[in-house]
Amino acid sequence: MTVSSFALIQKIERLPPDRMAEVVDFVEFLQMKEQTQSFTRQAAQVSAPAFAAIWDNTEDEAYDAL
Repeated sequence: MTVSSFALIQKIERLPPDRMAEVVDFVEFLQMKEQTQSFTRQAAQVSAPAFAAIWDNTEDEAYDAL
């Protein structure tokens, strides 16, 4: 379902105040979740070179096929 920003705002504006507060809470939750996932992806990218020597070695090649 694709909803334009304008249509979404209109729907939110028709909600009672307590439901608007729930929408705000949910949006903040989604933003926090996105930030956490972004941080996790960045940390994985930064740490990958440091672990490359550990992960990529002849002794552990048997595990690569698993």
